[in-house]
Amino acid sequence: MHPLRACIHHFVSLTDAEWAPLAAGLQARQLARRELFVTQGKPSTDLCLVLSGACRLFYTRPDGEEKTTYFFFENHLMGSYQSCLTGQPSAFSIEALAPTELLVFPYALLVALYDEWPVYERFGRLLAEYLLLGTDARLAELLLLSPEQRYQALLRSHKTKILERVPQHYIASYLGITPVSLSRIRARLMESDGRIS
Repeated sequence: MHPLRACIHHFVSLTDAEWAPLAAGLQARQLARRELFVTQGKPSTDLCLVLSGACRLFYTRPDGEEKTTYFFFENHLMGSYQSCLTGQPSAFSIEALAPTELLVFPYALLVALYDEWPVYERFGRLLAEYLLLGTDARLAELLLLSPEQRYQALLRSHKTKILERVPQHYIASYLGITPVSLSRIRARLMESDGRIS
C-alpha cells in the first residue's frame, strides 16, 4: 500500500476512487540537514508525510533562544496546521535533523476533498482529535511533571526514536531543561539503578 494511504488507513479506509485525487496532488521533496520545511513568521500552506529522516518543530524566542517542542519521524504527518487553518504566519519552524524525504500536498487540496468525499471529512475530524490528544498530553507533561519525571516518562514511552536519533541538546530543549540539567538527571538515574538509557 502507498505509504500515505497506509497512514490515512489508521484513521479511515479509502477506496481507489477516493485515494486517486489525493495521490494526483502529491509531490516528492527532499530536505537537506538543517533545511526548513516551515519557517516561523511566514505562512505555510502544505502538509506532508515523512518518508525517511527526522525533523524537529521549534520556535525562536525574541532573545534568539530556540525551544524544541516536537519531533517527526517516518510515517508522521507533518506541517504547521495552525498556519494552514488560519492563513496566518506560522508560530513555529520545522527543520530537518538529517536528510529527509517527504511527500508533500497542499492543505487546500485536503479541504477540497472534504467537500467532495465524506470520508476525507471524517479523516480530518479524526486527525484533529488525534492531534488534540497529543497536544493535551504534551501540555500536561510540561505543566504537571518535574523535569526528572518528564525524562522518566520519555524513557517509558513508545517514543524510542527520540532517544535513539535526536541529539541530547534537542532532547533537553524538548523536556524544557538545559543540557547540563539533562546530564545531571541521567547521572542521578544511573547512580540510582545502575543503568542509563
